[in-house]
Amino acid sequence: MTDDAAGEAGRGDRDPADRDDAGSSAVEGVDLAAAIGGRRGLLDSGLPGLVFVTVFTLNGQDLKTAVWAALGVAGLLAALRLVRREPLTQTLAGLVGVGIAAYFASRTGEARNYFIPGFLLNIGYVIAYAVSALVRWPIVGVLVGPLLGEGLQWRKDPPRLRAYTYATWMFAALFGVRLAVQVPLWLLDRVFILGTVKVLMGVPLFALVAWLSYLVIRAAPPPAQHLADSQPDEEPPEESVRDVSD
Repeated sequence: MTDDAAGEAGRGDRDPADRDDAGSSAVEGVDLAAAIGGRRGLLDSGLPGLVFVTVFTLNGQDLKTAVWAALGVAGLLAALRLVRREPLTQTLAGLVGVGIAAYFASRTGEARNYFIPGFLLNIGYVIAYAVSALVRWPIVGVLVGPLLGEGLQWRKDPPRLRAYTYATWMFAALFGVRLAVQVPLWLLDRVFILGTVKVLMGVPLFALVAWLSYLVIRAAPPPAQHLADSQPDEEPPEESVRDVSD
């Protein structure tokens, strides 16, 4: 038997558990926190809202002071990132979001309307994630697939496609639950409770869903295993057979 044939036989005899370990290592090598903006990025998006609610509640429901406090914190976080030469994408997005939320609150004169842009954003997320799952282009797969080095090849792999679809539905449910809990509080004008719940359902709940999604994706067979199992075994070359018979 030639060396090439022996090599092919060795690859064919590889234990499926080894392939599973390789796929798991690929998933473990991805920093999920970095993929969603990093821990500091998540903090940047939630801290201004917490400051707004706290200042509004403790300062005699002074809307103007609360708005400027939130904007100040968002601006300070952006400046800090700039000085440290860290990525600004998440921070700038948070700064713009705080600016829009502050505009809604100051324009209407109602503190509770600070949270309207967040509601609209979650509605958009629910629709986008649900539709992407229904049309078999789950957003989680589009975002995470390239990070795992599989690009969009997971769409040709039913187990991987199913895993990414489940993960996408998890995030759609997350955004839907936020709306189901927070909108009634907005209607009741419970600003402080709404702000507190928003923080709790922000980074902590997002991190939980991200972790559950990680477990689902990690449990799915890696693409290499699926493709290898679906390919028929190749016949040994004639020359190799002749060498053995001689």
